[in-house]
Amino acid sequence: MKTLRVLTGITTSGTPHLGNYVGAVRPTVRASRQPEVDSFYFLADYHALIKVGDPARVQRSTLEIAATWLACGLDPEAVTFYRQSDIPEIPELTWLLTCVTGKGMLNRAHAYKASVDKNTASGEDPDAGVTAGLFMYPVLMAADILMFNAHRVPVGRDQIQHIEMARDIAASFNHLYGEHFTLPEAAIEAHVATLPGLDGRKMSKSYDNTIPLFTPREQLRKLIMGIVTDSRLPGEPKDTDGSALFQLYQAFASAEETAGLAQAYASGIAWGEAKQLLFERIDQEIAPMRAAYEELMQNPAQIERTLQRGAEKARSVATPFTRQLRHAVGLRALDTLAAAAPAPKSAKIMAPSFKQYRQSDGLFYFKLVDGGGQLLLQSEGFTSPKEAGQAITRLQSQGTAALDAPGPRLNLIASATELSTALAQLSGQGS
Repeated sequence: MKTLRVLTGITTSGTPHLGNYVGAVRPTVRASRQPEVDSFYFLADYHALIKVGDPARVQRSTLEIAATWLACGLDPEAVTFYRQSDIPEIPELTWLLTCVTGKGMLNRAHAYKASVDKNTASGEDPDAGVTAGLFMYPVLMAADILMFNAHRVPVGRDQIQHIEMARDIAASFNHLYGEHFTLPEAAIEAHVATLPGLDGRKMSKSYDNTIPLFTPREQLRKLIMGIVTDSRLPGEPKDTDGSALFQLYQAFASAEETAGLAQAYASGIAWGEAKQLLFERIDQEIAPMRAAYEELMQNPAQIERTLQRGAEKARSVATPFTRQLRHAVGLRALDTLAAAAPAPKSAKIMAPSFKQYRQSDGLFYFKLVDGGGQLLLQSEGFTSPKEAGQAITRLQSQGTAALDAPGPRLNLIASATELSTALAQLSGQGS
Protein backbone atom coordinates (compact mmCIF):
# COMPACT_ATOMS: atom_id res chain seq x y z
CA MET A 1 0.00 0.00 0.00
CA LYS A 2 1.34 3.43 -0.98
CA THR A 3 1.33 5.62 2.12
CA LEU A 4 3.86 8.36 1.26
CA ARG A 5 3.27 10.83 -1.57
CA VAL A 6 6.40 12.51 -3.01
CA LEU A 7 6.24 15.30 -5.60
CA THR A 8 8.97 17.05 -7.54
CA GLY A 9 9.29 19.13 -10.69
CA ILE A 10 11.94 20.69 -12.88
CA THR A 11 11.47 24.08 -14.56
CA THR A 12 11.59 23.79 -18.34
CA SER A 13 14.00 26.68 -18.82
CA GLY A 14 17.14 24.92 -20.00
CA THR A 15 19.00 21.70 -20.69
CA PRO A 16 19.19 19.27 -17.72
CA HIS A 17 22.59 19.23 -16.02
CA LEU A 18 24.38 17.09 -13.45
CA GLY A 19 23.01 19.21 -10.61
CA ASN A 20 19.42 18.47 -11.71
CA TYR A 21 20.25 14.78 -11.95
CA VAL A 22 21.88 14.47 -8.53
CA GLY A 23 19.57 16.85 -6.68
CA ALA A 24 16.20 15.89 -8.17
CA VAL A 25 16.08 13.19 -10.82
CA ARG A 26 18.17 10.38 -9.34
CA PRO A 27 16.89 10.42 -5.74
CA THR A 28 13.25 10.64 -6.74
CA VAL A 29 13.51 7.95 -9.42
CA ARG A 30 15.00 5.70 -6.75
CA ALA A 31 12.21 6.64 -4.36
CA SER A 32 9.57 5.87 -7.00
CA ARG A 33 10.60 2.21 -6.87
CA GLN A 34 9.73 1.91 -3.20
CA PRO A 35 6.39 0.14 -2.78
CA GLU A 36 5.09 2.60 -0.20
CA VAL A 37 5.83 5.74 -2.28
CA ASP A 38 3.23 7.38 -4.55
CA SER A 39 5.36 9.56 -6.86
CA PHE A 40 4.33 12.66 -8.81
CA TYR A 41 6.78 14.15 -11.35
CA PHE A 42 6.03 17.21 -13.42
CA LEU A 43 7.52 19.51 -16.02
CA ALA A 44 7.18 23.01 -14.56
CA ASP A 45 6.51 24.92 -17.76
CA TYR A 46 4.37 27.63 -16.10
CA HIS A 47 7.37 28.43 -13.90
CA ALA A 48 9.55 28.69 -17.01
CA LEU A 49 7.52 31.68 -18.23
CA ILE A 50 8.89 33.72 -15.31
CA LYS A 51 12.46 33.17 -16.49
CA VAL A 52 12.37 32.54 -20.25
CA GLY A 53 10.99 34.79 -22.98
CA ASP A 54 11.77 32.36 -25.80
CA PRO A 55 8.81 30.03 -26.59
CA ALA A 56 11.01 27.67 -28.62
CA ARG A 57 13.38 27.30 -25.66
CA VAL A 58 10.52 26.39 -23.33
CA GLN A 59 9.25 23.76 -25.78
CA ARG A 60 12.71 22.31 -26.39
CA SER A 61 13.50 22.21 -22.68
CA THR A 62 10.21 20.42 -22.00
CA LEU A 63 11.23 17.70 -24.45
CA GLU A 64 14.75 17.44 -23.02
CA ILE A 65 13.61 17.17 -19.41
CA ALA A 66 10.87 14.66 -20.20
CA ALA A 67 13.39 12.52 -22.11
CA THR A 68 15.77 12.82 -19.14
CA TRP A 69 13.22 11.52 -16.63
CA LEU A 70 12.43 8.55 -18.85
CA ALA A 71 16.05 7.76 -19.77
CA CYS A 72 16.97 7.77 -16.08
CA GLY A 73 14.55 4.95 -15.39
CA LEU A 74 11.26 6.65 -14.58
CA ASP A 75 8.39 4.23 -15.21
CA PRO A 76 5.39 6.34 -16.32
CA GLU A 77 3.05 3.43 -15.58
CA ALA A 78 4.19 3.24 -11.95
CA VAL A 79 4.13 7.02 -11.23
CA THR A 80 2.15 10.12 -12.20
CA PHE A 81 4.25 11.94 -14.81
CA TYR A 82 2.75 15.08 -16.31
CA ARG A 83 3.27 18.56 -17.73
CA GLN A 84 2.16 21.34 -15.38
CA SER A 85 0.26 23.28 -18.07
CA ASP A 86 -1.86 20.21 -18.87
CA ILE A 87 -3.53 20.53 -15.44
CA PRO A 88 -5.88 23.57 -15.56
CA GLU A 89 -6.83 23.01 -11.93
CA ILE A 90 -3.35 24.22 -10.86
CA PRO A 91 -3.79 27.88 -11.93
CA GLU A 92 -7.29 27.83 -10.42
CA LEU A 93 -5.88 26.63 -7.11
CA THR A 94 -3.18 29.30 -7.37
CA TRP A 95 -5.91 31.94 -7.28
CA LEU A 96 -7.70 30.32 -4.34
CA LEU A 97 -4.42 30.27 -2.43
CA THR A 98 -3.59 33.85 -3.46
CA CYS A 99 -6.72 34.98 -1.64
CA VAL A 100 -5.44 33.64 1.69
CA THR A 101 -1.76 34.60 1.26
CA GLY A 102 -0.45 37.71 3.00
CA LYS A 103 1.53 40.10 0.84
CA GLY A 104 3.91 40.57 3.76
CA MET A 105 4.96 36.92 3.51
CA LEU A 106 5.60 37.22 -0.24
CA ASN A 107 7.68 40.34 0.42
CA ARG A 108 10.11 38.08 2.30
CA ALA A 109 10.58 35.56 -0.54
CA HIS A 110 14.29 35.23 -1.34
CA ALA A 111 14.02 35.72 -5.12
CA TYR A 112 11.86 38.82 -4.79
CA LYS A 113 14.02 40.32 -2.04
CA ALA A 114 17.16 39.69 -4.10
CA SER A 115 15.68 41.59 -7.05
CA VAL A 116 14.60 44.48 -4.83
CA ASP A 117 18.00 44.63 -3.11
CA LYS A 118 19.79 44.63 -6.46
CA ASN A 119 17.61 47.48 -7.75
CA THR A 120 18.04 49.47 -4.55
CA ALA A 121 21.83 49.06 -4.65
CA SER A 122 21.93 50.38 -8.22
CA GLY A 123 19.69 53.35 -7.42
CA GLU A 124 16.69 52.11 -9.42
CA ASP A 125 13.07 51.81 -8.41
CA PRO A 126 12.90 48.82 -6.00
CA ASP A 127 10.44 46.95 -8.25
CA ALA A 128 12.08 47.76 -11.58
CA GLY A 129 11.86 44.71 -13.84
CA VAL A 130 10.04 42.67 -11.20
CA THR A 131 7.01 40.93 -12.68
CA ALA A 132 3.94 39.83 -10.76
CA GLY A 133 4.90 36.32 -11.88
CA LEU A 134 8.17 36.49 -9.94
CA PHE A 135 6.37 37.92 -6.92
CA MET A 136 3.68 35.21 -7.01
CA TYR A 137 6.09 32.34 -7.72
CA PRO A 138 5.80 30.91 -4.17
CA VAL A 139 2.00 30.69 -4.49
CA LEU A 140 2.18 28.81 -7.80
CA MET A 141 4.72 26.44 -6.26
CA ALA A 142 2.41 25.95 -3.29
CA ALA A 143 -0.43 25.09 -5.69
CA ASP A 144 1.77 22.50 -7.42
CA ILE A 145 2.39 20.80 -4.09
CA LEU A 146 -0.97 21.21 -2.38
CA MET A 147 -3.03 20.13 -5.39
CA PHE A 148 -1.78 16.59 -4.82
CA ASN A 149 -1.32 16.83 -1.04
CA ALA A 150 2.31 15.75 -1.23
CA HIS A 151 3.92 14.68 2.02
CA ARG A 152 7.50 15.30 0.88
CA VAL A 153 9.05 17.54 -1.75
CA PRO A 154 12.70 16.94 -2.74
CA VAL A 155 14.34 20.36 -3.12
CA GLY A 156 17.70 22.07 -2.91
CA ARG A 157 18.50 24.05 0.22
CA ASP A 158 17.74 27.31 -1.58
CA GLN A 159 14.14 26.14 -2.05
CA ILE A 160 13.37 25.28 1.58
CA GLN A 161 11.72 28.66 2.11
CA HIS A 162 9.16 27.87 -0.60
CA ILE A 163 8.16 24.67 1.17
CA GLU A 164 7.77 26.59 4.43
CA MET A 165 5.59 29.12 2.60
CA ALA A 166 3.48 26.31 1.14
CA ARG A 167 2.93 25.02 4.68
CA ASP A 168 1.91 28.49 5.89
CA ILE A 169 -0.47 29.00 2.96
CA ALA A 170 -2.01 25.56 3.49
CA ALA A 171 -2.45 26.26 7.20
CA SER A 172 -4.19 29.59 6.44
CA PHE A 173 -6.59 27.90 4.02
CA ASN A 174 -7.29 25.07 6.45
CA HIS A 175 -7.96 27.56 9.22
CA LEU A 176 -10.58 29.36 7.13
CA TYR A 177 -12.23 26.49 5.26
CA GLY A 178 -11.49 23.26 7.10
CA GLU A 179 -8.77 20.64 6.84
CA HIS A 180 -8.21 20.17 3.11
CA PHE A 181 -4.43 20.28 2.69
CA THR A 182 -1.56 18.19 4.00
CA LEU A 183 1.35 20.30 5.27
CA PRO A 184 4.33 19.27 3.10
CA GLU A 185 7.91 18.72 4.24
CA ALA A 186 11.14 19.44 2.36
CA ALA A 187 13.36 16.41 1.65
CA ILE A 188 17.06 16.98 0.98
CA GLU A 189 19.55 14.22 0.19
CA ALA A 190 22.60 14.69 2.42
CA HIS A 191 25.79 16.06 0.82
CA VAL A 192 24.49 16.36 -2.73
CA ALA A 193 21.53 18.70 -2.60
CA THR A 194 23.61 21.38 -4.34
CA LEU A 195 26.47 20.57 -6.72
CA PRO A 196 29.30 22.94 -7.63
CA GLY A 197 29.67 23.99 -11.25
CA LEU A 198 32.70 24.51 -13.46
CA ASP A 199 33.76 27.63 -11.54
CA GLY A 200 33.11 26.28 -8.04
CA ARG A 201 29.86 28.18 -7.52
CA LYS A 202 26.51 26.39 -7.37
CA MET A 203 25.85 24.60 -10.66
CA SER A 204 23.18 26.79 -12.25
CA LYS A 205 22.00 27.84 -15.69
CA SER A 206 22.02 31.44 -14.44
CA TYR A 207 25.79 31.20 -13.83
CA ASP A 208 26.42 29.43 -17.15
CA ASN A 209 28.65 26.97 -15.29
CA THR A 210 26.72 23.74 -15.81
CA ILE A 211 27.75 20.32 -17.10
CA PRO A 212 24.90 19.10 -19.35
CA LEU A 213 23.76 15.69 -18.17
CA PHE A 214 23.82 13.95 -21.54
CA THR A 215 26.56 15.85 -23.31
CA PRO A 216 28.63 13.53 -25.60
CA ARG A 217 31.39 11.58 -23.88
CA GLU A 218 34.30 13.62 -25.24
CA GLN A 219 32.57 16.91 -24.48
CA LEU A 220 31.94 15.66 -20.92
CA ARG A 221 35.65 14.94 -20.54
CA LYS A 222 36.56 18.39 -21.91
CA LEU A 223 34.21 20.15 -19.49
CA ILE A 224 35.51 18.22 -16.48
CA MET A 225 39.10 18.95 -17.43
CA GLY A 226 38.16 22.65 -17.41
CA ILE A 227 36.93 22.69 -13.79
CA VAL A 228 38.70 25.41 -11.80
CA THR A 229 41.25 24.16 -9.22
CA ASP A 230 43.98 25.80 -7.15
CA SER A 231 47.68 26.01 -8.05
CA ARG A 232 49.01 23.17 -5.87
CA LEU A 233 51.39 20.92 -7.76
CA PRO A 234 51.51 17.10 -7.99
CA GLY A 235 52.87 15.71 -4.73
CA GLU A 236 51.46 18.56 -2.63
CA PRO A 237 48.61 17.52 -0.29
CA LYS A 238 45.25 18.92 -1.32
CA ASP A 239 42.14 19.82 0.71
CA THR A 240 38.87 18.05 0.07
CA ASP A 241 36.95 20.86 1.79
CA GLY A 242 35.79 23.34 -0.81
CA SER A 243 37.05 21.23 -3.71
CA ALA A 244 34.51 21.19 -6.53
CA LEU A 245 36.17 18.08 -7.97
CA PHE A 246 35.82 16.20 -4.71
CA GLN A 247 32.18 17.25 -4.19
CA LEU A 248 31.26 16.12 -7.69
CA TYR A 249 33.03 12.81 -7.24
CA GLN A 250 31.34 12.24 -3.88
CA ALA A 251 27.92 12.71 -5.52
CA PHE A 252 28.53 9.75 -7.85
CA ALA A 253 30.91 7.47 -5.93
CA SER A 254 30.40 4.94 -3.16
CA ALA A 255 31.64 5.66 0.36
CA GLU A 256 34.67 3.44 -0.28
CA GLU A 257 35.50 5.21 -3.53
CA THR A 258 35.12 8.59 -1.88
CA ALA A 259 37.45 7.57 0.96
CA GLY A 260 39.99 6.43 -1.64
CA LEU A 261 39.96 9.79 -3.39
CA ALA A 262 40.28 11.59 -0.04
CA GLN A 263 43.42 9.56 0.63
CA ALA A 264 44.73 10.40 -2.83
CA TYR A 265 44.17 14.11 -2.07
CA ALA A 266 46.20 13.78 1.11
CA SER A 267 48.95 12.01 -0.85
CA GLY A 268 49.18 14.82 -3.41
CA ILE A 269 47.32 13.47 -6.45
CA ALA A 270 47.77 15.65 -9.54
CA TRP A 271 44.72 17.68 -10.53
CA GLY A 272 44.73 16.17 -14.01
CA GLU A 273 44.63 12.66 -12.57
CA ALA A 274 41.82 13.62 -10.17
CA LYS A 275 39.81 15.07 -13.07
CA GLN A 276 40.31 11.87 -15.08
CA LEU A 277 39.00 9.81 -12.13
CA LEU A 278 35.98 12.09 -11.89
CA PHE A 279 35.27 11.83 -15.62
CA GLU A 280 35.45 8.03 -15.59
CA ARG A 281 33.21 7.75 -12.53
CA ILE A 282 30.51 10.06 -13.93
CA ASP A 283 30.58 8.52 -17.40
CA GLN A 284 30.29 5.04 -15.91
CA GLU A 285 26.87 5.99 -14.53
CA ILE A 286 25.67 8.27 -17.32
CA ALA A 287 26.70 6.38 -20.49
CA PRO A 288 23.88 3.75 -20.52
CA MET A 289 21.26 6.45 -19.91
CA ARG A 290 22.79 8.69 -22.58
CA ALA A 291 21.98 6.13 -25.28
CA ALA A 292 18.36 5.89 -24.10
CA TYR A 293 18.08 9.68 -24.00
CA GLU A 294 19.30 10.12 -27.55
CA GLU A 295 16.76 7.57 -28.78
CA LEU A 296 13.91 9.30 -26.94
CA MET A 297 14.89 12.70 -28.33
CA GLN A 298 14.31 11.31 -31.81
CA ASN A 299 10.71 10.44 -30.96
CA PRO A 300 8.93 13.47 -29.42
CA ALA A 301 5.49 12.11 -30.39
CA GLN A 302 6.05 9.14 -28.08
CA ILE A 303 6.92 11.47 -25.23
CA GLU A 304 3.84 13.61 -25.91
CA ARG A 305 1.60 10.54 -25.69
CA THR A 306 3.24 9.60 -22.39
CA LEU A 307 2.62 13.08 -20.97
CA GLN A 308 -1.02 13.08 -22.06
CA ARG A 309 -1.60 9.77 -20.30
CA GLY A 310 0.07 11.24 -17.23
CA ALA A 311 -2.16 14.32 -17.38
CA GLU A 312 -5.26 12.12 -17.39
CA LYS A 313 -3.95 10.33 -14.33
CA ALA A 314 -3.11 13.59 -12.54
CA ARG A 315 -6.50 15.14 -13.35
CA SER A 316 -8.29 12.12 -11.95
CA VAL A 317 -6.99 13.46 -8.62
CA ALA A 318 -7.04 17.20 -9.35
CA THR A 319 -10.55 17.54 -10.81
CA PRO A 320 -12.58 16.11 -7.91
CA PHE A 321 -10.30 17.78 -5.36
CA THR A 322 -10.80 21.17 -7.04
CA ARG A 323 -14.56 20.57 -6.98
CA GLN A 324 -14.25 20.01 -3.24
CA LEU A 325 -12.20 23.19 -2.76
CA ARG A 326 -14.60 25.28 -4.84
CA HIS A 327 -17.45 24.16 -2.61
CA ALA A 328 -15.41 24.89 0.51
CA VAL A 329 -14.81 28.54 -0.45
CA GLY A 330 -18.41 29.13 -1.54
CA LEU A 331 -18.15 28.73 -5.33
CA ARG A 332 -21.30 26.63 -5.43
CA ALA A 333 -24.32 26.05 -7.64
CA LEU A 334 -27.21 28.27 -6.58
CA ASP A 335 -29.78 25.49 -6.72
CA THR A 336 -28.15 24.01 -3.61
CA LEU A 337 -28.95 27.12 -1.58
CA ALA A 338 -32.57 26.21 -0.82
CA ALA A 339 -31.51 22.89 0.66
CA ALA A 340 -28.97 24.47 2.96
CA ALA A 341 -30.04 24.87 6.57
CA PRO A 342 -30.25 28.54 7.65
CA ALA A 343 -27.84 29.66 10.32
CA PRO A 344 -29.43 29.82 13.79
CA LYS A 345 -30.33 33.36 14.78
CA SER A 346 -28.55 32.88 18.06
CA ALA A 347 -25.29 31.76 16.39
CA LYS A 348 -22.33 33.19 18.24
CA ILE A 349 -20.35 35.85 16.36
CA MET A 350 -16.63 35.35 16.86
CA ALA A 351 -14.58 38.40 17.73
CA PRO A 352 -11.43 39.50 15.84
CA SER A 353 -8.18 38.29 17.39
CA PHE A 354 -4.43 38.76 17.28
CA LYS A 355 -2.32 35.66 16.74
CA GLN A 356 1.37 35.71 17.66
CA TYR A 357 3.92 33.14 16.48
CA ARG A 358 7.60 32.57 15.82
CA GLN A 359 8.97 31.66 12.38
CA SER A 360 11.95 29.51 11.44
CA ASP A 361 14.00 32.69 10.88
CA GLY A 362 13.92 33.22 14.66
CA LEU A 363 11.79 36.38 14.43
CA PHE A 364 8.40 36.99 16.07
CA TYR A 365 5.31 37.84 14.02
CA PHE A 366 1.66 38.53 14.59
CA LYS A 367 -1.46 38.82 12.48
CA LEU A 368 -4.96 40.14 13.04
CA VAL A 369 -7.88 38.06 11.77
CA ASP A 370 -11.57 38.84 11.85
CA GLY A 371 -14.26 36.63 13.38
CA GLY A 372 -14.39 34.47 10.26
CA GLY A 373 -10.62 33.93 10.21
CA GLN A 374 -10.02 36.36 7.31
CA LEU A 375 -6.57 37.98 7.49
CA LEU A 376 -6.75 41.74 8.09
CA LEU A 377 -3.17 42.66 8.99
CA GLN A 378 0.20 40.87 8.88
CA SER A 379 3.33 42.07 10.63
CA GLU A 380 6.93 41.69 9.54
CA GLY A 381 9.39 40.12 11.97
CA PHE A 382 10.24 41.49 15.41
CA THR A 383 13.39 40.51 17.29
CA SER A 384 11.50 39.72 20.51
CA PRO A 385 7.95 38.84 21.56
CA LYS A 386 7.94 41.93 23.77
CA GLU A 387 8.41 44.21 20.74
CA ALA A 388 5.63 42.40 18.89
CA GLY A 389 3.35 42.81 21.93
CA GLN A 390 4.15 46.54 22.11
CA ALA A 391 3.17 46.92 18.44
CA ILE A 392 -0.17 45.21 19.17
CA THR A 393 -0.74 47.57 22.09
CA ARG A 394 -0.06 50.58 19.83
CA LEU A 395 -2.57 49.29 17.31
CA GLN A 396 -5.21 48.90 19.98
CA SER A 397 -4.61 52.39 21.39
CA GLN A 398 -3.74 54.38 18.24
CA GLY A 399 -5.68 52.54 15.55
CA THR A 400 -4.48 52.92 11.94
CA ALA A 401 -2.02 55.65 12.98
CA ALA A 402 0.16 52.87 14.43
CA LEU A 403 0.83 51.58 10.91
CA ASP A 404 3.35 54.40 10.44
CA ALA A 405 5.26 53.77 13.67
CA PRO A 406 9.03 53.04 13.46
CA GLY A 407 10.10 49.41 13.35
CA PRO A 408 9.02 46.41 11.29
CA ARG A 409 6.19 47.15 8.88
CA LEU A 410 2.61 46.27 9.63
CA ASN A 411 1.16 45.21 6.28
CA LEU A 412 -2.53 46.08 5.95
CA ILE A 413 -4.29 43.32 4.01
CA ALA A 414 -7.86 44.60 4.37
CA SER A 415 -9.07 48.20 4.17
CA ALA A 416 -8.35 50.80 6.84
CA THR A 417 -12.08 50.84 7.65
CA GLU A 418 -12.15 47.08 8.25
CA LEU A 419 -9.08 47.36 10.47
CA SER A 420 -10.67 50.18 12.51
CA THR A 421 -13.86 48.19 12.92
CA ALA A 422 -11.97 45.11 14.12
CA LEU A 423 -9.90 47.11 16.61
CA ALA A 424 -13.06 48.75 17.92
CA GLN A 425 -14.64 45.34 18.42
CA LEU A 426 -11.56 44.20 20.31
CA SER A 427 -11.83 47.18 22.68
CA GLY A 428 -15.54 46.59 23.22
CA GLN A 429 -16.58 49.74 21.36
CA GLY A 430 -17.91 48.04 18.23
CA SER A 431 -21.14 46.26 17.68
